[in-house]
Amino acid sequence: MSAPVIRSALRSDLTALLALESRCFEQDKVSRRSFLRFIDHPQDVLLVAEQDTALLGYVLVLFRRNTQLARIYSIAVSPDARGLGLGRALLDAAEVAAREHRAVFMRLEVRTDNTAAQNLYQQLGYRQFGIYHDYYEDHESALRYQKRIHHYHPLAGSRTVPYYRQTTEFTCGPASLMMALSSLDPDHRAEPDLELQLWREATTIFMTQGHGGCGPHGLALAAHRRGFAVELMLNQDGPLFVNSVRSLNKKQVLERVHRQFLANLAEASIAPRYEHFTIEQLEQGLGQGRLPLVLISTYHLDGRKAPHWVLVCAMDKEFVYIHDPDIDESAGESPVDKQYLPIARTRFDRLARYGQNALRALVWVANR
Repeated sequence: MSAPVIRSALRSDLTALLALESRCFEQDKVSRRSFLRFIDHPQDVLLVAEQDTALLGYVLVLFRRNTQLARIYSIAVSPDARGLGLGRALLDAAEVAAREHRAVFMRLEVRTDNTAAQNLYQQLGYRQFGIYHDYYEDHESALRYQKRIHHYHPLAGSRTVPYYRQTTEFTCGPASLMMALSSLDPDHRAEPDLELQLWREATTIFMTQGHGGCGPHGLALAAHRRGFAVELMLNQDGPLFVNSVRSLNKKQVLERVHRQFLANLAEASIAPRYEHFTIEQLEQGLGQGRLPLVLISTYHLDGRKAPHWVLVCAMDKEFVYIHDPDIDESAGESPVDKQYLPIARTRFDRLARYGQNALRALVWVANR
């Protein structure tokens, strides 16, 4: 008996696929028409496991346009082939195919009463991050699982960047700065007291809601005071985030704080560069040993339209890799998900702007 082979599905597999679907599922079945569509229009991926001309399993992977998400829509293994490891092999092949489509995360749903499948997914690194109630035809709920399938592998001798998770909702800037400082200086210690101290030095006082967030001027000054070389790049020269508050009094406070930051920068001989930084400039700076803190909009990540600081750690031909200090445990995230997080270069270029005025802000940090 030969070893099972995993390959792309063909039209000649249709009868066997429908028979397998009927054996494995009593409801929520993939229809003949759908199977044909996935075979004839392979913008998605339908793989089958075959052994000695017998079709023993399949996996169907869907891709969402303009995102880096892949989704295992359906997976089935013949009862006659249980114990051969085909489920694991099909999942591995699905992940390879998804990476070839430049997907970063793989998602799937599984019935809450299918503990065997849940155990397999967990063994392969999938983590539950949500639930769909009343998801299946019989009203059973579905657990949502996710796995990061693309990881950055630094070249030998390249700089490693320690990860630090922000401890408050408003200290993404200080957390990103501490990661940069820890990478540039191994003796630098990232700790909550320093995180809050940096926030006090760099805060813009007011934001849309809650505590004030940190602006690029303050973060640059905070790094400079600690003995690091900094460079500030913005595409706007006026007070930042003014449109995020409605009160005239608050707007005036923001303008006053902005003038103070500019005066402090001038005293430190730091002259902001007012230009629209590019992806190519990011790549060049990283190659020179500098690390960039970049302001992004979370709108393209979670729809909240909030300014958020991240640290760019590395780049390759396809991706910008960031350390994102914000971890959402309610969504099943862990530090692993936010380290060297790959974002397509063109997508990052869209992320790296905030507000109606498309603010671009970058703080370069380097050793003196």
